[in-house]
Amino acid sequence: MENSQPRPEGAVLEELQRLRASIDNLDAALVHLLAERFKCTQEVGRLKAEHRLPPADPEREARQIHRLRSLAEESKLDPVFAERFLNFIIAEVVRHHELIASSMSESRARR
Repeated sequence: MENSQPRPEGAVLEELQRLRASIDNLDAALVHLLAERFKCTQEVGRLKAEHRLPPADPEREARQIHRLRSLAEESKLDPVFAERFLNFIIAEVVRHHELIASSMSESRARR
C-alpha cells in the first residue's frame, strides 16, 4: 500500500529533530526532578512514621493543588491537567508513606 502523505523536506526534518531533542531534554529533566521530589517525600514519610503521623495530609494537599493550579494558569498550562498530574503524584507519595509506616510498625512489633 502506498503512503499518500508527502515526505517532509530537509528543513522541516531538521526543525522536527531540533524540537524533539528539546523535548527529550525536558523529559530527562522531569524524570530527574521527580526523582529528587520523591527523595524528599520519602524523608517526609520516614519522619511521619517515626512520629506516628498519618501518611496523608488532606489540608496540605488541597493547598498544594490550589497553588499548582494558579501556577499552571500563570504558565498557560491547563490547570485541570496540572491538578490531575499532582493528584497522581500525591497518591503515589501517600502510598509510599503508608508502606514506610507499615514497615516501621512491623519493626517496632518485632522488638
